[in-house]
Amino acid sequence: MKSPDEPIMVSIFCITYNHSKFITKAIEGFLMQQCNFNIEIIIGDDCSNDGTTQIIDEYAAKYPHIKRLIAPHNLGPTQNMIRVALAAKGKYVATCDGDDYWTDPLKLQKQIDFLENNPEYVICTHYTRKVNADDTEVTYLNFNPKPLSYSFNDLIINKQDHTSTVSLIYRNIEEVRNIYSQDWFMKVNACDKFLKLYSTWVTGKKIYVLPETMSCYRRHVGGIWSLIPYISLRRKQISDFNLLIKVFSYTPTQKARLLRFYLKRYFMFDLKYSKLSNALTTIKAIIN
Repeated sequence: MKSPDEPIMVSIFCITYNHSKFITKAIEGFLMQQCNFNIEIIIGDDCSNDGTTQIIDEYAAKYPHIKRLIAPHNLGPTQNMIRVALAAKGKYVATCDGDDYWTDPLKLQKQIDFLENNPEYVICTHYTRKVNADDTEVTYLNFNPKPLSYSFNDLIINKQDHTSTVSLIYRNIEEVRNIYSQDWFMKVNACDKFLKLYSTWVTGKKIYVLPETMSCYRRHVGGIWSLIPYISLRRKQISDFNLLIKVFSYTPTQKARLLRFYLKRYFMFDLKYSKLSNALTTIKAIIN
């Protein structure tokens, strides 16, 4: 890292709740980063009661660039995310939940080098390995990672492979930060997905995926999205899809893409587990 007098290049943005089994590995992944710029580590602890708070405080006492944000009460993941994001001072923000972790000490340097040299991109991500709760089993690993690029046009139909939260760095610019002041954001289930959508929509820039595996995502019972029953998961996804339709503006071609995606992915589920009127309402909202 550079002199403390230099501005912060990257704010590491971590939200956590009852991650005492995992938070140490997450923090160690932050601390091992080798970079030629200053970073800050902001951890939003949402009133953990399992010892997570004490672990964070022990690290914060040793490392002055680690800051734990204290919550007056349990806020929930979305409000916790918002307060951490708004506290970030860096030119860029790197995200990682408290139950995931980074594996490459040059991760930040590689991603920042890319974004600094490619202004047409607003976000940079990379490939991620999926593991079980205690790291004893790899459940997913891409053995042939390739560079990928996504635009808003791709994201609206859920083309977003290898852009998970644990890998993501975005430009901390006012256009992007405005997402956290939108009333509709509190209704979102997949906050990271809407961050990607909003960032590409408002800036006209793209997302780049580096062809390297530099992080691990844990699947465990306590995860926000891990191991959710199929019906519950689909309902969350459809709720977000309906919000997506309302929030953003679309060209006629994009509306056609959205309609095809809905009919292929969600229409039959709505017919089986919801009402025909709900499906027709969604279709009408896309077309209008």
